[in-house]
Amino acid sequence: MTHIVKIKGIIALILFVISTLPSSAQQELSAVPCQEVPHLIQQFTADRRAVNRFYTVGMSPERRERLILLYNDYLTALDGLDFNVLNQECKVDYLLFRRNLNEYIRFAKKEEEEFKKVVTWFPFADSVYALEKKRRRGASIDAKRVAIYWNNLAKEVRQLNERFVESDAQFTTGEILTAKQTIAGFQTALTSVFEFYNGYDPSFTWWAERPYKQLDSTLSRFATQFESKLPPADQNGIISREPVGRDELVKLFTYEMIPYTPEEIYEIAQKEMAWCDQELIKASRELGFGDDWRKANEYVKEQYVDPGKQPETILRLYNESIDFIKSNDLITIPPLAEETWGMIMMTPQRQRYTAFFTGGWEISISYPTNTMDIDQRLMSMRGNNPHFSRATVHHELIPGHNLQFFMRDRYRTYRSEFSTPFWMEGWALYWELLLWDKKFPQTPEDRIGMLFWRRHRCARIIFSLNFHLGKWTPQQCIDYLVDEVGHERENAISEIRGPLSAGTRGAPLYQIAYLLGGIQMMHMKKELVDGGQLSYRDFHDGIIKLNAMPMEMIRAVLTGRPLTKEYKTQWRFYDDNDLKIIK
Repeated sequence: MTHIVKIKGIIALILFVISTLPSSAQQELSAVPCQEVPHLIQQFTADRRAVNRFYTVGMSPERRERLILLYNDYLTALDGLDFNVLNQECKVDYLLFRRNLNEYIRFAKKEEEEFKKVVTWFPFADSVYALEKKRRRGASIDAKRVAIYWNNLAKEVRQLNERFVESDAQFTTGEILTAKQTIAGFQTALTSVFEFYNGYDPSFTWWAERPYKQLDSTLSRFATQFESKLPPADQNGIISREPVGRDELVKLFTYEMIPYTPEEIYEIAQKEMAWCDQELIKASRELGFGDDWRKANEYVKEQYVDPGKQPETILRLYNESIDFIKSNDLITIPPLAEETWGMIMMTPQRQRYTAFFTGGWEISISYPTNTMDIDQRLMSMRGNNPHFSRATVHHELIPGHNLQFFMRDRYRTYRSEFSTPFWMEGWALYWELLLWDKKFPQTPEDRIGMLFWRRHRCARIIFSLNFHLGKWTPQQCIDYLVDEVGHERENAISEIRGPLSAGTRGAPLYQIAYLLGGIQMMHMKKELVDGGQLSYRDFHDGIIKLNAMPMEMIRAVLTGRPLTKEYKTQWRFYDDNDLKIIK
């Protein structure tokens, strides 16, 4: 309760200080949408950082329970605010903050359930956690006693390891990863103790150094045994993660404020793919390949540039897109943002998981190096040809991810708490849809390049849902990208290796968010820009300054749509007529 009283006191103090400021200062602050909830979020972010900094042992019940207590404290503090007197942006922040806190509690409880499934193999867990807890306050310890304890514990772990090898224990991929994380937590706790006393307490160093190293090594071998229970890698070297299943997908869509079932979203992707196919055939006919879009696609891939020429090609494409955006007065571009983006070359290792260039503060260029074999080099060059790249340079730089990074550090920064790929990737994808509508691609080759990526985003929804519903394997996802989208096989493998490999436990909706987020923004554009309420510039400036949020809440701010304290997602942004929006 002390913590809650403290939070309420801070809010009251802020309101009092604002009320006593000179009128000119109050007018300046009136440009800030609200103070109560943003300050509460900033307090929470700092408090959570403090908890994580102090309770460093991953998977420990103590850390998990302390975080749940923190989440509940802030839920109570939110309940103490009068929702009805808040302005629109504060109401949005209130709803999203409460949503996040409840989701954090849900995931903490899921972690606890997974921990309980493997903790029987770690009967020593409590004693390891207890010793680390004493260490935090610098308690004196009996070095000889600790050394004997660690020596005996190493023997116990070896016995557990032997029993584990002989057992027929079966685990899910998630449980194996939980076990490995739990063991890593034990090693963190032991290292914390050892490094605190070693060298500073001569007796401790004499007694404990060797037992510590032996115990740490034994735990590493135990973790390796758990890893050996993972299913074998497929022919592409991919060990598949576990599908999350329909129930979890529904919960995740609800969290992201997407009021559609997985089946409805799948249908949206199929409709969008069908439209892309029609446009692709039109472009194919213009190039003389008739209805055989695959031959047209192969022709465009062969237009790649020579080794060493890709950076200057990217710069040319950037200049073309930025000139187009400026000439159409689509968005305000801060001069410093335009000045400070840069380029880096993507490493060969990273290209195993990211076959195409990525963006942010700089654009990371994916192109082959001399360390790759000839087949890999050709596939990388073909997959990153200028016409394909033309479709997405603006996605990665300005007005896409680079401008997002620039603006999110300057406006409503507390909303990083609400970060979502439906805003991050949806915004960048929206510009691909908008520039298509505005006739940015001039040639059939350029249109094929843009359609390749648009079809790819449809395919991401299709393969993600099929995988997480338990219908497709990673190999089937790869084959789909090669056969139906036109990917080079190595590029398709890298596309799947990242999101569907074991160890990738989060973000099952990330691949889905690109096209859905873009469609949501196109719907808002129809409402507010095509409807004559906002110019393109005002519309885009408004959205990017709101920072990261689910699109439904951005719409609520821009339209002033009524919100209640118990508001639930309800924006049905897509139906058959909506196909006209993005044609």
